[in-house]
Amino acid sequence: MTFKTKESRLLLVLGSFFVANAILSEFIGVKLFSVEETLGFKKFDIDLFGVPNLSFVMSAGVLTWPIIFIMTDIINEYFGIQQVRFLSILTSILIAFAFMVVWGSMHLSAADFWVHQNINGEDLNMNNAFAGIFGQGMWIIAGSIIAFIVGQLADVIIFHRIKKFTGEKSLWLRATGSTVVSQLIDSFVVIFIAFYLNPQYHYSWQMVAAIGLVNYTYKFIVAILMTPILYLVHIIIDRYLGKDLAQKLTEMAGRG
Repeated sequence: MTFKTKESRLLLVLGSFFVANAILSEFIGVKLFSVEETLGFKKFDIDLFGVPNLSFVMSAGVLTWPIIFIMTDIINEYFGIQQVRFLSILTSILIAFAFMVVWGSMHLSAADFWVHQNINGEDLNMNNAFAGIFGQGMWIIAGSIIAFIVGQLADVIIFHRIKKFTGEKSLWLRATGSTVVSQLIDSFVVIFIAFYLNPQYHYSWQMVAAIGLVNYTYKFIVAILMTPILYLVHIIIDRYLGKDLAQKLTEMAGRG
């Protein structure tokens, strides 16, 4: 297969953004940030399930999540459930491969002149910093990969179930509906595996439920806010493909 046709080039672009952003989210996800303070607000003080002082502390991986959300639903819309499943499994394999390469790089002997660096006036051990940033535990890696696969498979199934009832109308319903359900699964699966099953941590089920709910609330709000952008991308793609080709692809995608 060559990339001479409009649909093949479109799938290549969408698939590339999907894979790249999914892998990127795994590596930038080690940084945690305060949503409220980033937006210039005071931290919320929320009590859930007996867990006090909760606020919207998120992984930096949420920066790329909206792009993955859009790519998933657009690929689903034009190329069907099989393509999304294939890309999801491929991406999971590539994420695991990337972590293996990083693990290998962590065990390389660091050059003496590189280890101690002065960054913004502070002396840092670059080898320890590298290990601290990239050396995520196996439970966290396994949890994120499993959550990603389960969430993506749930997304495509729900997307097509809704489409059977709505037809080509109500893109917002099938896109947003499938996302809010799949992210509900994703938000709790990764925390349950990485922090509840992981013997290194001692999270109670109340803490898992509370943190998962706070994370899901953020993702739910973002999914709603991203709906207009999804429609914009849909319009751009329809114009690129042309009415007839776009309709042909969506009809074929709807057949599974």
